[in-house]
Amino acid sequence: MSQTTSENIPIIDIGELVRGELNLQVAKKLRQASHDPGFIYVCNHGISESITDEARHAAKLFFLQTEDYKSSVSISKNHRGWLASGGAVMTDGVEADLKESFVWGHDARIDHRKAHSLQGKNQWPKQAIGFKKAAEAWLNSAERLAQILLKNIAFSLQLESNFFLRRNDNPLTRASFVYYPPRPMTVAPDPATARYGVGPHTDFGVMSILCQDHIGGLQMQNPQGHWLDAPPIDGTLVVNIGDLLQRWTSGEFRSAPHRVLSPDVTDRLSLVLAFDPNPESVVDAGEIFSEQRAATEPITCGDYLDWRFDQAFHYRAADT
Repeated sequence: MSQTTSENIPIIDIGELVRGELNLQVAKKLRQASHDPGFIYVCNHGISESITDEARHAAKLFFLQTEDYKSSVSISKNHRGWLASGGAVMTDGVEADLKESFVWGHDARIDHRKAHSLQGKNQWPKQAIGFKKAAEAWLNSAERLAQILLKNIAFSLQLESNFFLRRNDNPLTRASFVYYPPRPMTVAPDPATARYGVGPHTDFGVMSILCQDHIGGLQMQNPQGHWLDAPPIDGTLVVNIGDLLQRWTSGEFRSAPHRVLSPDVTDRLSLVLAFDPNPESVVDAGEIFSEQRAATEPITCGDYLDWRFDQAFHYRAADT
């Protein structure tokens, strides 16, 4: 497939929305971009450079530690902690991802015995000064941004602003630091044959927010099947629609396939937020559109994510 530049991925100034102002014109731009291409750059997003710099610094120090050190917080059954390289396969027929990740979220606000499989206690590395503080600051800031975006997307659909956030006091929202080691020299650089940092996939949940570093390598696939570079742009974050929001809007919004090509001679680091409401949240397109247009059956957020995570992550298969 051909590859082009990012010129067709819109950059949207959301400063007014971050300040709490309603702006139907900006909300409509978010809606259009969520429909096509499903990838958006946002600027004036309200997350300070100090928060991203501190998170990036803490993450880099962690990933450069020994495997023995990192394995002391190996991924738990609740998907919290360190996931080693090769621990995820995002697409059938593609080799396991080269990336490694550190994942955390909100501590479950209910009895852990009754929590969803993606809820539980966080695991924090020992003797990592400032790591937890930096990680939690990134999660909280990116989560607030996701809520602002979803309220304005609901506004653009003439829904109550909290439509997608009605059950969000015990969310499945997760954050991750994602580290891409340099690509092994034995791997061909051709995207058609390379082992990916992250293989082609769509995100499982409602919405993802990504803070890239300066290295690049992120690509998204447009509706015509072309791969577009989504390079880092100063002052912006990347927002992309996930499968659950595509399902919730009966395809009105697009969950765009994307991938990451691992760098050749240096490493790469990203900060990620995956926003999802409470596990019992019912994703039902019939609430937005007529039942005739709703192409899928209602499903809870928790059940859907269980199904997708079981397919993607080796450790969950080992636990069954």
